Amino acid sequence: MGEGEADSPPAAEKKGAEEEEDDFGYRLFPDRNKKPQSFLVRSLFTFHNKCQLMLRLTLETNPYAQLLLEALKQSGCTVFNDRHFSCENCDGCVSGGFDAATSQIVLCQNNIRQQSHMNRVVTHELIHAFDHCRAHVDWFKNVKHLACSEIRAANLSGDCTLMNEIARFKFGLKGHHQTCVRDRAIRSILAVRKVSKETAEKAVDEVFDACFNDLEPFGRIPHSKADAKRAYRDFQNRDRYTANL
Repeated sequence: MGEGEADSPPAAEKKGAEEEEDDFGYRLFPDRNKKPQSFLVRSLFTFHNKCQLMLRLTLETNPYAQLLLEALKQSGCTVFNDRHFSCENCDGCVSGGFDAATSQIVLCQNNIRQQSHMNRVVTHELIHAFDHCRAHVDWFKNVKHLACSEIRAANLSGDCTLMNEIARFKFGLKGHHQTCVRDRAIRSILAVRKVSKETAEKAVDEVFDACFNDLEPFGRIPHSKADAKRAYRDFQNRDRYTANL
């Protein structure tokens, strides 16, 4: 799991041994292993309330998220707010993750403070959910599979937009978007898997071209909300055209 929205699946198959769980990044999501609190108790915490409100706004208004939700539904994986999203406290270095064991997106309520950040995190993790739905992804034993989804998430979620990179004090000209995608994918892998940097870099480099050019379901790299709106409109029209064949 990388910093901020450049996050990867926190874990799956719990096997009981703490060391094995650590390999899959569960250490970053301590609430995953706690008994769920009652709604009344959770509602007393401002972070949880704010997280829920921001999540609802993202799902209702953000074109990135709306397109992905529609694509998941079309792929047979309908997403339900109360079932597939969970606002939890996490380690300070992460903002979210996709838990393939429960098909849940974890939103780090203690680390997501702004709506724009929530938009990116939800979009990033919905891309992982989309990949999980449409493909036989081996998140836990095949680092190339994880690398591919991390590349796609960084490329398509808005993680590497010009404004976000400027905010990180990172500047570049030709090829900077690809550099950002590669770096964030590597960082995400290193955060949740006990592999060397060389192993993570090799996995990303070996699948980079194919996964960077896999633009489903957007059909383009959405560099802005306006791009995402056009992609969403095109996706809807594509479905209508297909339905009439």
